[in-house]
Amino acid sequence: MANPVPSACCVVLAAVVVVYAQRHSQQDSHIQYERVGADVTMKCGSMDWDAAVTWTANGTDIDESHLNGSYLILKKVDLTQSGQYSCYEGSSWHLKYQTYLRVGTPPKEPLLMCRSNNYPKGFYCSWHLPTPTYIPNSFNISVIHGTKEMVCEKDVFPKNRCHIRYLQLFSTVKYKVTLTVTNALGKNSTTLTFDEFAIVKPDPPESVVAKPVPNNPRRLEVSWQNPSSWPDPESFPLKFFLRYRPLILDQWQHVELSDGTSHTITDAYAGKEYIIQVAAKDNDIGTWSDWSVAVHATPWTEEPKHLTTEAQVTETTSASTSSFMPPPTTKICDKG
Repeated sequence: MANPVPSACCVVLAAVVVVYAQRHSQQDSHIQYERVGADVTMKCGSMDWDAAVTWTANGTDIDESHLNGSYLILKKVDLTQSGQYSCYEGSSWHLKYQTYLRVGTPPKEPLLMCRSNNYPKGFYCSWHLPTPTYIPNSFNISVIHGTKEMVCEKDVFPKNRCHIRYLQLFSTVKYKVTLTVTNALGKNSTTLTFDEFAIVKPDPPESVVAKPVPNNPRRLEVSWQNPSSWPDPESFPLKFFLRYRPLILDQWQHVELSDGTSHTITDAYAGKEYIIQVAAKDNDIGTWSDWSVAVHATPWTEEPKHLTTEAQVTETTSASTSSFMPPPTTKICDKG
């Protein structure tokens, strides 16, 4: 006669698997968005109000004090209460309802900036929110030039930027850019209106180098290159603004240069380390770039001369010679 125990064990194991599968099945599942500070009520699917149910949050049982009949009541929810909520029927643990609660805020007015750093090719617009919403947001940007709507080609990275190509140069018609942000809890927007000349702002000069000038204790030679993003410096030349100061002082000295990519500082303090930066601007339109990466340099200083007298030389030579002499040998004799 076969042993009945293994069969019984199989039945119990199968029952456990079924309960586990029921508890973790994905019936009637969706996402629910709620504002921070709101009171949230969740209904257990099609269950009656007075049905016996159990609620869990991220797999942990919720105390019955949060229940009103079969309804789950959450007062003044905060960000920590985001997660997966599940409702099970009675003691059978049959899943009746499941939702993923996302607690967040509606978006505030987005911050929008448009700039041309590669004039006259076009300009770009970038944006961000002043505060996080903690839930997904979608952005829509509209660019209108006069009566014509233009395409703003979005970058892959960063995702919050797009580019517009100029179709007509030197136009006096203004651009109107509107950015709208939307999420499940609300929407907001902002608009900029400008002409093409107002947003021209080059990137900072590149490869800034500062070197001392030999035999000139008050001079520093500074050179730099046009920003690589500026497409046509021959047709649209840049002018530059140089600032410099010794590290021991807080006050900057400034020099504006109408052409060229080098300058010699002639009034540096001898032997003092300097910090130097350069900015760029189109000769006729737009605004100054940000400052370049700071470089450091110290003017040339004369090497100190070591004076020696004849006596010092003789003494040094004698000391050097004696140092190579073997030590004297002392012989000890026994007296008989």
